[in-house]
Amino acid sequence: MVAVPKPTHMTPQEYLDWEEKQPIKYEYMNGQVFAMTGGTIPHNEVSLNLAAALKNHLRGKGCKVLMADVKLGVSEKGPFYYPDVMVSCDQRDRRATKVIYHPCLVVEVLSPGTEAFNRGKSLKIIAIFLL
Repeated sequence: MVAVPKPTHMTPQEYLDWEEKQPIKYEYMNGQVFAMTGGTIPHNEVSLNLAAALKNHLRGKGCKVLMADVKLGVSEKGPFYYPDVMVSCDQRDRRATKVIYHPCLVVEVLSPGTEAFNRGKSLKIIAIFLL
């Protein structure tokens, strides 16, 4: 993840409104936004394989299995992330169209360049897969 060149403090609602108009995705932490970098093919393969396995396992159980383009809100005030895979079985997320707030599983596939950040300041990772 790369910081926006001129960091400015944003409220959570300013971030949500602003990001909706951006051509790329940004994560939000402590009033700061961070541009999401592109992933690698192995990273994508691990994420896709896990999401497919979870989707098959949870079929018919009323759960959503979501991938990289779905925003996770730790709370309505942030932070906001784009985990590689997440699962929500919570009724409150059933009709969500922009942000998931009640996941039961969050997965971040780590690469050497993102491992320290994702294990440190980022959200508490429930499942971690190293490339």
